[in-house]
Amino acid sequence: LPSLAVHIQTSRALMVISLLLGFFGIIVSVVGMKCTKVGEEDPVTKSRIAVAGGVLFILSGLCSLAAVSLYATQVTYEFFRESAVPINARYEFGSALFVGWGAAGLSMLGGSLLCCSCPAKERRVQQYQRQTQPSTSREYV
Repeated sequence: LPSLAVHIQTSRALMVISLLLGFFGIIVSVVGMKCTKVGEEDPVTKSRIAVAGGVLFILSGLCSLAAVSLYATQVTYEFFRESAVPINARYEFGSALFVGWGAAGLSMLGGSLLCCSCPAKERRVQQYQRQTQPSTSREYV
């Protein structure tokens, strides 16, 4: 069996890594959502878990972006290289490359939105103060 070119094997490996990172990103993000009862009940811990899922999505998007861009660079190199193959028989950009770039962009956008769910320090202090004040301490005169 003839082995595949190095750029195709590298792109394949990067896409598999991207799929695995995206899968684990989905699992971690679901655990980190405020609407789920899985894991901690603390909202700060939940938001940190969601941020970890967002980081996994960003890494997944970067891996897929690198894989698609590596393949597109090779296609461009082969297209402009002088060869005996006529120009109308050479490879060109297909729709899969554009779908790959779009998917990578959406994955990184979704990951960055998940990373924005981390509460600010002021919000954490307000939540802590709200929880420490007793809610039934009313004085009747």
